[in-house]
Amino acid sequence: MARHIYSCPLRWSDMDAFGHVNNVVFLRYLEEARIDFMFRLAPGDGSPSFAGGSVVARHEIDYVRPLVHRHAPVTVESWVTKIGAASLTIAYEIKDPEQVYVRASTIVVPYNLAEERPRRITAEEKLFLQEYLDQEPAAV
Repeated sequence: MARHIYSCPLRWSDMDAFGHVNNVVFLRYLEEARIDFMFRLAPGDGSPSFAGGSVVARHEIDYVRPLVHRHAPVTVESWVTKIGAASLTIAYEIKDPEQVYVRASTIVVPYNLAEERPRRITAEEKLFLQEYLDQEPAAV
């Protein structure tokens, strides 16, 4: 089972009044990693996979420890824990080699923007997602 690895830089503006990454900013980190995974790494040159759009149906986040500003990026590790007919669940860890800061998951629904409605996962998308499938979420 493969995992998608995304190197996410920290920005000074990510910090809150307490000197650590604001809880809302972690959602942006997850979004950056998810977009990198689903759109840039989608199978095949010119493949329409996931290009028609997707929507987030649910986020779950466990904040494990505070992350303070530094120049080194954090790693966002992503994998798929569930593939349904018209949705998928992506799990994440935001971490360094020594520690985990956040464990999270997102339910994503492929969406047909032209028709303004959810759509089913295509065979090509399912094949791509299965390479990253690990049905065990990260331990909290």
